[in-house]
Amino acid sequence: MTRTLVNGVEDTRIAANDRGLLYGDGLFETVLFVQGAAPLWARHMQRLARGCASLLLPAPEIHVLAREAARVVQGMPRAVVRITLTRGGGTRGYAVPEKVAPTRIIAVFDPPFIPMDWYARGIRVRFGELRLSVQPRLAGIKHLNRLEQVLARAEWDDPEIVEALLFDAKDRLVSAVAANVFIARGGKLLTPALEECGVAGVAREEILARYPDTEVREIGREDLMQADEIFLSSSVRGILPVRELDGHEFVPGPFSRALQTHWRARGLSPEVEA
Repeated sequence: MTRTLVNGVEDTRIAANDRGLLYGDGLFETVLFVQGAAPLWARHMQRLARGCASLLLPAPEIHVLAREAARVVQGMPRAVVRITLTRGGGTRGYAVPEKVAPTRIIAVFDPPFIPMDWYARGIRVRFGELRLSVQPRLAGIKHLNRLEQVLARAEWDDPEIVEALLFDAKDRLVSAVAANVFIARGGKLLTPALEECGVAGVAREEILARYPDTEVREIGREDLMQADEIFLSSSVRGILPVRELDGHEFVPGPFSRALQTHWRARGLSPEVEA
């Protein structure tokens, strides 16, 4: 099912001069709804506010977003809502318009199918070849330019490979294509620092709140190969253990299992089939 509101009106069209289309000038959030409620809504709204501040965008009224999201998810027990905010229309050129009238797009989709095996046994992951660009001003937020992720995902077509781990030019781990990365070693969690590039996922924030002693630092390939367990986090897909990375085998461990239990308790685990 797809249902879309553009500035509160049922529509699927935006203006040809919209800066989100022309320049990627905007932000988005992808929110999981369960029985009409979004368990991680507050975290999504906090990141959206940070993104608006970084891009000098007028922040939207949260109650309007909540009302419109509730409208599009009606009748759907589980749904994924994408909230897109652009700077709106303007004249040609990069200069920010004097008067900004943001475009607000609320679209709902069915949640993706996730095989039960991905949660039970883990997923196969590769090393990505593309290097993520460093830009501290954009680090952490979900801006509209996802070309790096598009090109990274185009690197493989093997259906047995679910994700790829991406690094920056200094060969520091940043994230997966569409998820954050955690490793466990010696009874402690580690995750990459994201001050220079990458998206700070709301699932990542949930994990950091649950495990406040997680070490947030630079992580290299050697750290990955020495890990006791590796797992990916995503607000839509949940907690996915890694069972194979570039030919090296891993086993889902206590951290990923505990977090999968936490996700189920909060109603965040996607619906899966055996």
